Amino acid sequence: MPVVTKTPSYEDTLTDEKPDDKAFIVSEEEYKKIIRKLDIHLLPFVSLLYLLSFLDRANIGNARIAGMATDVHLDGLKYNVVSAVFFIPYAFAEVPSNICLKLFRPSIWIPSIMVAWGTVMTLMCLCNTYKGLIIARIFLGLTEAGLFPGVTYYLSLWYRRRDVAVRIAIFFSAATIAGAFGGILAWGIEHMEGIGSLHGWQWIFCLEGLLTVIVATTAYFFMHDYPATAKFLTTEERQTVIAMLREDCQGLATHYHRKFVWQAITDYKTYIQMGIYCGLLITVYAIALFAPTIVKELGYDAAEAQLLTVPIFVAGCITTLLFGFLSDRFVLRGPILVSSILLSMIGFIVLYTQAKPGVAYAGAVLAAMGAYPTIAIDLAWAGSAAGGDIRKGVLIAMVVGTGNLGGVCSSFIYITPPRFHIGHGTILGWLGLSLLLSLLAMWDYNRLNKQKIALCEREGIDESRRDEFKDMGNESPLFRYTI
Repeated sequence: MPVVTKTPSYEDTLTDEKPDDKAFIVSEEEYKKIIRKLDIHLLPFVSLLYLLSFLDRANIGNARIAGMATDVHLDGLKYNVVSAVFFIPYAFAEVPSNICLKLFRPSIWIPSIMVAWGTVMTLMCLCNTYKGLIIARIFLGLTEAGLFPGVTYYLSLWYRRRDVAVRIAIFFSAATIAGAFGGILAWGIEHMEGIGSLHGWQWIFCLEGLLTVIVATTAYFFMHDYPATAKFLTTEERQTVIAMLREDCQGLATHYHRKFVWQAITDYKTYIQMGIYCGLLITVYAIALFAPTIVKELGYDAAEAQLLTVPIFVAGCITTLLFGFLSDRFVLRGPILVSSILLSMIGFIVLYTQAKPGVAYAGAVLAAMGAYPTIAIDLAWAGSAAGGDIRKGVLIAMVVGTGNLGGVCSSFIYITPPRFHIGHGTILGWLGLSLLLSLLAMWDYNRLNKQKIALCEREGIDESRRDEFKDMGNESPLFRYTI
């Protein structure tokens, strides 16, 4: 059963004060009850927020086959450009957004950026030119940038490192639900063609944007900030959560200082994680942006293609939850990630080599089943590889930001229908790079852990001295990497 050190309040952890020496024991049943409380009050809401986020960024794929490409004359590479411009401001705004999340309250910052991007999404229904779509997508990327890295970081402030992968998986599974729901929703909204002098694809933007604004408004009242201010927890439960988090952070700093930002920026392991994530997110965005097009090119009409994307994303949702659970259950990141990458590679190999519609469609399902779980597992892995709150927040933002720049790549590789050999081949190359870097990270983390264990044994370093190393981040001899 978990043993935790009692602390008077979460604010103490923010100022790095040493907790009281008095300890109390929490039974396994009580511990699970507290975690279930966190899950019930946090996960459904943040998952809904991300569902809307992914729905708003990926609905351009549904709008394309619903008539947007014809009405706005998106010939040549124009659709690819419209898709790509979103990712440039999206990537560069993520680190500043995560710092703002730490400086301001999550219940203020996250709903505010949601209102902003929901407004942009709604107004996209008025875009009827190529230039107008480009401008709207740039502002959509800028305003939406903070949600995914922000919520990933936010969850790390509530859950221990060993518990966070399945929670990120539940949160990220909203992306797959958005893909499935988006196909059904787009199929229905298309029938509003001509109402209010708008095309069906314009109504897709309008209605989905309005839904985001409505939910964002409620988020101001329903989103919780930190364990210390969580009204749904009792006083003892709050102290228990705070103490577990204090123990899990291994005594490392939680306050803001710019040196922690530089620790993340100058750490070579940050860039290994950025490389892993880039290859994974390029794959996920390729599926999100082009699944309707890929299915349509297999010989189905537009309405059938919208509906046939649903099983692809449902399968991805199931494996995202399954792999996330296994990752936390066995406290393994690298091996589970490698297995998921290999499954996705098999799917893309089938897509690359098979021309029969049924077989190729099965390949698309396998590709999504492998690709979607990788995001949650890798982000949990990246977060656990950073010591201290600010370093973790900056690392996650850098990883997610670089990965989203990869969305520019995703936007330009599916240009050779109907087989899309360039697209499928490029994705296989990126997945191969992520596979190799994952193996490298596993080897390096194991090597570093052995060095730290040997140093602690040689110098007699134990938990009683953790305050000496609280500003060192990953370099603390007491810090351990998750493999």
